[in-house]
Order: sequence, then structure tokens, then C-alpha cells
Amino acid sequence: MFNYVHLALHILVPVAIAWFFFRPIWKRAALIMLAANLVDLDHLLADPIYAPDRCSINFHPLHRMLPISLYGAMMFLPWQPVRLLGIGLVTHMLLDAVDCGL
Repeated sequence: MFNYVHLALHILVPVAIAWFFFRPIWKRAALIMLAANLVDLDHLLADPIYAPDRCSINFHPLHRMLPISLYGAMMFLPWQPVRLLGIGLVTHMLLDAVDCGL
């Protein structure tokens, strides 16, 4: 069965981060961080596209260590939208890692 809690966390956690840490611009911050979920488009390259027991980390191209380290570096760049996207991407990868049991 599809894991709805996993999907809900990919929405709720970025919104919560935006609310608690970026209160003056929380709606904009939340939208940018939620856009990071588009990283899951790389799942379309897998066969099968969805496998409930498969760990995304180190399997899908945008879920490997080199891209993840670049997402981490994005969090320290001066342009705020890039920083927020980096936070969203790192949050996404952490949630995927937790779901994998890592």
C-alpha cells in the first residue's frame, strides 16, 4: 500500500519549517521549499516507477550523494530563493532517508 504518511510529511515539514523560521515570508518560503518535491521526477526513470520497498537514496539520479551535497551547499548561497530551495531539497532527502531506515 502507498505510504500516505511519507507523502504528507513531504508537504507538512517544509510548511512547518517556513512557518517557524521564515515567518515574515512563510508562504513564499513554503512554496519554494515545496517546489523541491519536483526532485522526485527522477523516479520516472526507474523500472518500476514505484516500488514500496525500494530506498530512493542512492538509487535515483537526483537522490545520490553528489547532488545531495550540492543541495546542502545551496543552503549557504546568498540568494534567498536558492537558499530556500536548498533547504527544501535537503529536507526532502532527510525525509526519504528516514523512510529508508537510514
